Amino acid sequence: MMDPAPRKYSSNLTLWARSARGRAAAPAVQHVSDVEDWLLCDAIKITGMLPLFEEFVWRCVAAGLPLDRASLHLGTLHPLLAGFAWNWNIVDGLCDEVQVVDGALQKDMFLKSPLAVVLRSGQELRLDLTQPGAVEQFAIATDLLALGITEYAALPLGGSGRHNVATIATRRAGGFTVEQFGTINRLVHLLSLHAERHIAARIAENVMTTYLGPDAGAQVLQGSIKRGEGRQIDAVIWISDLRGFTDLSDRLAPKDMLAVLNAYFSVMAGTVTDHGGEVLKFIGDGLLAVFPLDRDFGGRGAANVAVAAAKAALNAELALNLSPPSPLDDILGWRPLRSGIGLHVGGVFFGNIGSAARLDFTVIGQAVNTASRIEGLTKALNAPLLMSAEVAQGLSVPPVSLGTHALRGVGAPVAVFAPR
Repeated sequence: MMDPAPRKYSSNLTLWARSARGRAAAPAVQHVSDVEDWLLCDAIKITGMLPLFEEFVWRCVAAGLPLDRASLHLGTLHPLLAGFAWNWNIVDGLCDEVQVVDGALQKDMFLKSPLAVVLRSGQELRLDLTQPGAVEQFAIATDLLALGITEYAALPLGGSGRHNVATIATRRAGGFTVEQFGTINRLVHLLSLHAERHIAARIAENVMTTYLGPDAGAQVLQGSIKRGEGRQIDAVIWISDLRGFTDLSDRLAPKDMLAVLNAYFSVMAGTVTDHGGEVLKFIGDGLLAVFPLDRDFGGRGAANVAVAAAKAALNAELALNLSPPSPLDDILGWRPLRSGIGLHVGGVFFGNIGSAARLDFTVIGQAVNTASRIEGLTKALNAPLLMSAEVAQGLSVPPVSLGTHALRGVGAPVAVFAPR
């Protein structure tokens, strides 16, 4: 569908979602008291901030408030993002959800914006765009004038203090009246109570996903938090290890070792997630991941995808050695990095393990132990990627047999294979 008013966002902003319900998001006619009642009652039932904000602005319009443009900006706790923004204007009737990348709040574009002024001062900012000099004050004023905006205001929102601001704008001649501005300001602050609720839920989801992975994080958020709670899954188990890690740790300064590990895990773990696998744990220089058999993986099957991911990871590791990014190119003595990857298929328990007060969400089972022992053979067999017969049977291209080997802690000898 053609966008009636295409919007452009800088490299610091990523369009994440767009709603186009328009006026259908709210009743055709409202009174201000109806909007207040909705905010205090039914709005709590809306689970997403995008539909909530969109319905809010259209309810304001239905109540006769001269609102022609509005946005909501909320900070968050996320390793890659500074926050989120929701942008709406009446010209195209669309509402966008935008992700704000980490570091964006230090860029000149933001530092010279009305939002930055409000966050620094903690005071609301009102711009009469009909007055001489208003356009020169902020770059955004040119875009606002092109929309016919006569007054723009940025309002600080209390609460968590994570860079929370709302903006409102009107095309009404003379701008907002005193009564209109006071009404919208009051309604926006009622909305901010919902915003706090939504951003708290997002932060919880971000933290769970970052530290546990999307699948495990989702299970914890859904209530799986008691010791022993979990489920049995069948999966390809991935165990990888960085060779020579102890020697490397002895030779490199801690900050340099941390930089090397971060670059290394970006390659290994990043490749797992890019292929649809689930990273469960970093153990020193080791990585534990799973490719559940009940996932579709585009019809390729977990074994094919896991082997493809392992090959891609080893290739990416080679590229890291040959062309290291900053700051690794200034660190001496860390190259070459070499890994061993072991793959095995089996049933494992996926859930909460630990003490009553301190739990870990991970996988345990004989399949994990077998995968670890197979990875331990990679150095002796001079093969960076090894797999069990159970993985080999699931491959479209048969691998090469490297014989049968006795593995410590595994009852019977295990047939081991390497990809062609």
